[in-house]
Amino acid sequence: MPEAESVSPTIVTTRKPVVAIVGRPNVGKSTLFNRLVGQRQAITEDIPGTTRDRLYGEVEWKDARYDLIDTGGLEPDSTEGYPALIRDQVQVAMAEAHAILFVVDATTGVTASDAEIAEQLRRTDKPVLVIANKGDNPVRQELAVEFYELGLGDPMPVSAYHGLGVREVQDRLLEVLPRFEVEEASDVLSLAVVGRPNVGKSALINTILGESRVIVSEMAGTTRDAVDTPFEYKERKMMLVDTAGIRRPGKVEKGIEKYSVMRARDAIERSDVTVLVLDATQRLASQDLHIAGLLLEAHKGIIVAINKWDLVEDTDENRNDYANRLFVRMKFAPWVPLAFISAQTGLNVEGLLDLAVEVQDARSIRIPTHEVNSALREAVAAHPPPSTGRRQLRLKYATQAEIRPPTFIIFCNDASLVHFSYRRYIENHFRRRFGFEGTAIRFEYRSRAE
Repeated sequence: MPEAESVSPTIVTTRKPVVAIVGRPNVGKSTLFNRLVGQRQAITEDIPGTTRDRLYGEVEWKDARYDLIDTGGLEPDSTEGYPALIRDQVQVAMAEAHAILFVVDATTGVTASDAEIAEQLRRTDKPVLVIANKGDNPVRQELAVEFYELGLGDPMPVSAYHGLGVREVQDRLLEVLPRFEVEEASDVLSLAVVGRPNVGKSALINTILGESRVIVSEMAGTTRDAVDTPFEYKERKMMLVDTAGIRRPGKVEKGIEKYSVMRARDAIERSDVTVLVLDATQRLASQDLHIAGLLLEAHKGIIVAINKWDLVEDTDENRNDYANRLFVRMKFAPWVPLAFISAQTGLNVEGLLDLAVEVQDARSIRIPTHEVNSALREAVAAHPPPSTGRRQLRLKYATQAEIRPPTFIIFCNDASLVHFSYRRYIENHFRRRFGFEGTAIRFEYRSRAE
């Protein structure tokens, strides 16, 4: 029986120090986040409230590493709607953090919101650095002195946009952050949750993690950023990626949502196994099939999670009926396993995670070369390749080149003679022989000259 191949050690981020960026809306928190992380990971627009969820990134500076959390704009007086949800997220981030970067706007001076946020921060026992952003000239840098009145120590004038003063912030953080040894692990399963807007992706994330990790709302499009969270399930280390809902290209609006779709695609690329969430109360939409096609093209592990199953009578007949209707339209991937779940009640969420582990194990299988060639000979003997005019395709031998995804190279006399239907036949034969349930597999056909 083929065995899963071991992979090189990776780093698990659960024990690094954590730094949270907080502040009122539109003071440049996400710009500072991107500057510190070193890449454009957070969405930045000149619109207050662009960042809603906690967004995590890893920072390396000199001999230290820490995790950085970007948060939505904090509005202390809000009691309902998005501002209240953002406030709750910021409070969770503050609880997680070992140090806090309180970002204010040097061009406006101290506002009432700044003063109220400072009052909350003074009650925490965490180190707080006051970052007077947009201090990109001497006059604005002098205005930063005004923020002494917040009672949180010396304000640090910076310009996150131009990178001025950022090194000084990094050095100051190293002075106040605790040091942790980074835990090493042999493997981390990266699990991306994808789907069109408002099918329950964020609710599923929260159920898996057992906390209100991302904002959940009845309004479509609540989640805009891909959010990575490390966790453990049955002693298996995983990284959970929540993504913005993916819409069909023609439905994507310019600006923030465009970036969200780009971020979701990036999350798919970074993942090992993807969970495509569908809504059991709605008909399968063309957007669902479009997303499934993206996952297939990326050669990822795929699980289809039918959410809100608590709203359907849970019988074998209903499950079989749903599966039959699904695969009539998704016949390009009949090997995808289904999980009937409810993020609201927790129905079968553990079963979904068990499936994710099984799919990752299938992606990690290495088939000995003699077994690969045995399977190829069986396939050719049962159904020889068709001829094209006078030319006859001859498949000579094969080998497995990679795992994750399982990748096979088949050498032949002329790769241009391999018809799509015969490629599909070979893949189906290999699946029957070796399994590979839940994962895309890749075949490369190479001519003798190659």
